[in-house]
Amino acid sequence: MKKVAVIMGSDSDLPVVEKCLNQLKKLDIPYEAHIISAHRTPMLAHDFASNAKANGFGVIIAAAGKAAHLAGVLAAYTTLPVIGIPIKSSTMDGLDSLLSMVQMPSGIPVATVAIDGAQNAALLAAQMLALSDETLAGKLEAFKAEMEAGVIEKDRKLNESL
Repeated sequence: MKKVAVIMGSDSDLPVVEKCLNQLKKLDIPYEAHIISAHRTPMLAHDFASNAKANGFGVIIAAAGKAAHLAGVLAAYTTLPVIGIPIKSSTMDGLDSLLSMVQMPSGIPVATVAIDGAQNAALLAAQMLALSDETLAGKLEAFKAEMEAGVIEKDRKLNESL
């Protein structure tokens, strides 16, 4: 199975990104996590993204706040799918991060989840990898069935209490 790269612009992003890492673990998806800044370490970002496919990665997830250019910079140097996690910050409640990720120029796509939507980033990466991995596809189907059962159980409890 291909690995997922989880790149944070700063260690301050880790509390949000942990939800992504936990979901990848639950699905037994191998991953590496790194701190790479689009602005402070641009050559490192270039080198990582340029070599990601050759290094066994299938998807890159990039989490950043404020001037959240990390996902776009990584996407510029790879043909792998890049998923952005805009991090909520003290500036504009993360709207600035979200807009930095979704307003990409033609030719440099970045799939973007909700502000602080780290779990969904992991699930989207899993769905991408599952296109060529039936075992992973089965795990995702089981995950969705568990969610469905949980909602049905909550509905049952609600109606019992009314």
